[in-house]
Amino acid sequence: MTDRKPVDILALIKDLRAGSRAALARAITLIESRRSDHQAAARELVQDLLPETGKAVRVGITGSPGVGKSTTIDALGMFLIEAGHRVAVLAVDPSSARTGGSILGDKTRMARLSASDNAYIRPSPASGTLGGVAAKTREAMLLCEAAGFDVVLVETVGIGQSETAVCDMTDFFLALMLPGAGDELQGIKKGLVELADMIAINKADGDNIKRANLAAAEYRGALHILSPRSEHWHPPVVTYSAQTGAGIGVLWQKIIDHRTAMNASGEFAARRRQQQIKWMWSMLEQRMMARLRSDPAIRARVKKIEAEVADGRITPALAAEQIADMLR
Repeated sequence: MTDRKPVDILALIKDLRAGSRAALARAITLIESRRSDHQAAARELVQDLLPETGKAVRVGITGSPGVGKSTTIDALGMFLIEAGHRVAVLAVDPSSARTGGSILGDKTRMARLSASDNAYIRPSPASGTLGGVAAKTREAMLLCEAAGFDVVLVETVGIGQSETAVCDMTDFFLALMLPGAGDELQGIKKGLVELADMIAINKADGDNIKRANLAAAEYRGALHILSPRSEHWHPPVVTYSAQTGAGIGVLWQKIIDHRTAMNASGEFAARRRQQQIKWMWSMLEQRMMARLRSDPAIRARVKKIEAEVADGRITPALAAEQIADMLR
């Protein structure tokens, strides 16, 4: 999309509705573009497709490097495809500008999924800022749903804010852990566990089975002393093996059980509504920041204010007030 040809939104919508993966790739490239005409076209595209979105199962998956996220996604994705689903995999990686994104390196470990016509894998845009990445991933998720993908797996690098961002855009948040890594609870972050709808211990195969079961028992103990995210769901702890496929069916069943419980209590719809509002505020913040960066007069004034703050001539509070005044 480097040329200046206008985007044919109607043709793109038609191809997307027909389930074309090539059209989906073009549509996501459009929403990632920073060109103002592309951004306007992207807004129109997402708005027009909105009625066809929202029906997919949205699962966030996190875990520290080495836990086997890619192998798990490959195994779970193939299990779902064999059961008749169409699966989209998206990444949220705020460091993608520097590293190329987690999925780019790990796509080779999703060999079966990459080759399937019923799967679509997309790394995060290399914008380098979490807010930007998360906003684009939300829109990409809607486009995947409009193209007929009924399960969307959103992978996070498992560090800091990326976990919260993914939790805020998915229905179910799955935390992957490893067995036998010394003190099992060392790797557990209170914030992460409070977000998780399930903890799954990978590599429960061969000599590891006993260690995996011990780790699961420790995590269950830890979860008992923490408040669950919902009064209608107590996060289970399961063991599985992405390598052999053992326990993958149980993982998926728990995700479906959670959806059933959340729907029955009305919490599912409430959570989705809350996510839409958070998305609106995130987009607004992004637009305001974009204006600060794009208007040359404002940018020059902000630079001057920055220098005054750095030199201790004005307080950060006063500086923030002056910048807010410019946006008004």
